[in-house]
Amino acid sequence: MSTDTAFALGLLALLGPRLPDRLRVFILTVVVVDDILALVVIATVYTEQVTVSALLAALGVYGAVLLVRALRVRRGLVYAVLGAATWVALLESGVEPVVVGLAMGLLTYAYPAARSDLERAGDRFREFREQPTPQLERSAREELRSAISPNERLQLLYHPWTSYVIVPLFALANAGIAIDGGFLERAFSSPITLGILFGYVAGKPLGILGASWLVARLSGGLLRPPVGWAAVAGTGTIAEIGFTVSLLVATLAFDGPQLEEAKLGILSAALCASIITWVLFRATALLPRRAQLHALLGTDEPLVDLYMEVDAERDHIRGPIESPVTVVEYGDFECPYCGQAEPFVRELLREFGDVRYAWRHLPLNDVHLHAQLAAEAAEAAAEQDAFWEMHDLLLDHQDALQPADLIRYAEQLGLDVERFSSELREHTGANRVAEDVNSADLSGVSGTPTFFINGRRHYGAYDTATLSAAVRAAKARATVAAS
Repeated sequence: MSTDTAFALGLLALLGPRLPDRLRVFILTVVVVDDILALVVIATVYTEQVTVSALLAALGVYGAVLLVRALRVRRGLVYAVLGAATWVALLESGVEPVVVGLAMGLLTYAYPAARSDLERAGDRFREFREQPTPQLERSAREELRSAISPNERLQLLYHPWTSYVIVPLFALANAGIAIDGGFLERAFSSPITLGILFGYVAGKPLGILGASWLVARLSGGLLRPPVGWAAVAGTGTIAEIGFTVSLLVATLAFDGPQLEEAKLGILSAALCASIITWVLFRATALLPRRAQLHALLGTDEPLVDLYMEVDAERDHIRGPIESPVTVVEYGDFECPYCGQAEPFVRELLREFGDVRYAWRHLPLNDVHLHAQLAAEAAEAAAEQDAFWEMHDLLLDHQDALQPADLIRYAEQLGLDVERFSSELREHTGANRVAEDVNSADLSGVSGTPTFFINGRRHYGAYDTATLSAAVRAAKARATVAAS
């Protein structure tokens, strides 16, 4: 059943470095669920006798973990002690305690930093800046820590240990077998080695591909993979790589010569997975471009991250009104990173004449004192059909956003200055700015600049090359969906 997630994704990066992200996400989802089910089997099938009192104690300690988490305790030592106690109690109960790692891991999910949390962290930091005392330093540090999800913090803290120490030690301790001609002859005639080998090489891809097809067929197409069928088949072949959890199951099921035969079956399956997956994706790459996109991406519309769709009647848009690709930026006129991104955006629009670009306001008022008024100035200019002219001036002069500067820009653009000044004084554009801020909150946006491409959040760099690659991928998906 189990797939080694790290090895499978690592091999995928080597075999198909230009494969779409949607495929990687689908494979990651399949293999993670795969391992969860395998751990459940370990905890149930490989339990011969259960001590009820110890099992109840384990459940009680895990309940304490849930209580501590509900109280928002963020001390890692507390969770380490309770987790170890749960592990010991489960071990004493007769249930394989490896499931404790899964149960603890499920508590540390990832989520984007909320704008309200970031604002509180900024407030605490300013208090510390004004009065640098140990108490305020501790308060600021706690607010900063709480703004980031535990998943991301723990990943940063433990990734070197898990990747470069724990997993290699596990491999060295559990994968070693002495190979000679007699052993190979005996192993490859053993039902254990052959059962594991064919279970992975044939059963795994048939199971994943067949189950996906069956669910899609029975649901009338309502439930179907978010990728093409070649990608589903590739998921099945790459999932043939079983290592860590597979070796754990093998050590529970066998010992002596039988364990060595099982290990050989697992390692042989991983080798076959590498070859079969390379052949499959190589063959897919030889297809005509349109057929290749269909095979890898399918025709389903992906889930989108942008809560409010772009509305030509409401949004400020550059480029064609109808376009296969829409780029949305949530920005702040005083944000230096938005200023750095602006030349890249302009270059992107010059490179792709058919891209629709929309700007939405997200003034970070807790760190940029003039951002709100600058956004309202852009809206006042929009009332005189000069939004983009004012937008460009504001980003070109981010260090001059005082009211007098804004009025000077209005004069420079030839606007009705009296009307502009009146709307600025009365904060006429504040409601329009607030609508954008609300849509940003609903879309999980907490910082600027944040880009969405065809409704999907863009992660990573926002230089011209990176944005161009993301736009080209979005155009490919749009082409497949339209055909």
